[in-house]
Amino acid sequence: MRDDISGEEEDVLWGRCAEAEGLFMDAPPLPREVLTLRGCPRESLLVQAVADSAEPVRLLGGGMLSIEPVDPSNDGPARFWDLEDTAVLAQWPTPGDPGRLDIVVGTGVREDDYWGGKRLPSSPRFDLWFPSIQGDSPSGGCRSIDGLFKPRPQRPTEPVHLIGCEPAAPLLALLRRPLPREGDPITLWALDRHGRTMTRYRLNLHTVEARPSVLGGALIDITITDPGDDRPTLAARQVWETWSDGVPTRPNQWEQFDVDGRSEWLALTRVGPYGLRGPSGGTYYLDGQHVTDRAGLFLALGEALLGPGANYGRCLDSVADSLGGGLSVVPPFTLVWHHADIARHALAEHVLHHLDGLSYFEVTVNLLRAKGVTVVLQ
Repeated sequence: MRDDISGEEEDVLWGRCAEAEGLFMDAPPLPREVLTLRGCPRESLLVQAVADSAEPVRLLGGGMLSIEPVDPSNDGPARFWDLEDTAVLAQWPTPGDPGRLDIVVGTGVREDDYWGGKRLPSSPRFDLWFPSIQGDSPSGGCRSIDGLFKPRPQRPTEPVHLIGCEPAAPLLALLRRPLPREGDPITLWALDRHGRTMTRYRLNLHTVEARPSVLGGALIDITITDPGDDRPTLAARQVWETWSDGVPTRPNQWEQFDVDGRSEWLALTRVGPYGLRGPSGGTYYLDGQHVTDRAGLFLALGEALLGPGANYGRCLDSVADSLGGGLSVVPPFTLVWHHADIARHALAEHVLHHLDGLSYFEVTVNLLRAKGVTVVLQ
């Protein structure tokens, strides 16, 4: 399918392909860098997690940085960076301002070029998101960041080969152009063996090479030499193979996979079966024997309430939305959680500092109960 440059999808078929070789790829880790976050307010969740707890947080994990205008109406543009595997190296009071803290972190830095130009707002606001501290809201901010603005070498790209393509008119027209426009975007729809859409991935047609297909006939093979980094991981290949036979019908088929594989399985449930399974007031049973990580928690919860392949939420915020109503099972109902101690121990180190330092397991149980679910831990 073709996307327009604004990201709005056009219902235009560009072609069908038998395989996408090279699609699955584990991105190499970003080079490590040292950043100093200057002037972080002491009342922010970030500073509280780093400095004020009995055991200061050393590992913040993945996160995001945004530099946005204080007044978006007459200033801009915003700029965004991804922060990979962030660790706290040091912290001290901001000189001359005891109400703030300077925090030194080691991290991998990747700027998201899609969102706009390189010019900074004249009055910038620095915001940081770390899901390990807080979900979908900023964890804190700072006045400036040392070490952020510097050139970074581009990482080499790996091509994607579309094998056995039957091109439609738009793709044929693009291939006839001597120089495709840089960054022509398409969306690759992955279908199962029944023609059902499993998931979608965006690819950029920076440079395209076409040739007769190895599968013969009138088909062609297309090489996209610079498709971008947004690709499913190697762990996703076996997950896709399982889902290619259709939506899973047996519970716990995901338990064999590692964290990356389970995360991909959870992503595929976005287009799984939906609909109200039954009226409120029923009893549901959560098989907790494989809940050893967050993805496993949400997979087990979705299977307990809606069946295999279904989605009741991919994070606590979306679980709260499902509990509030919509096309899902809604409270009041009873959830019997078997083998609850497995999740309790596995998620003990996943502490949410903005919620009184409770573990992810404790926060999940509290959320369910607060929304009217009777949770029975066994």
